[in-house]
Amino acid sequence: MSEEFQRQRADAHGSEASSPRTDFRTRDVVNQAIAAMPTLGVQQAAEYLAAMNVPPEVAIRTLIYKGPRRDEP
Repeated sequence: MSEEFQRQRADAHGSEASSPRTDFRTRDVVNQAIAAMPTLGVQQAAEYLAAMNVPPEVAIRTLIYKGPRRDEP
């Protein structure tokens, strides 16, 4: 990974923990894709997220980097 990408990811991860979630639609779409991954695989889950207009950086972060996600308010 490039140094710039790692820095952006760290910045985004740090700011997410303190900010409340506002986009519940994207959360639900991402949750569906994550739940379908064991059956469909990563590629089809990624295609689903793209078809549902989930930003690519969100799709990559949630499908590839399995870190903690934001807590619900």
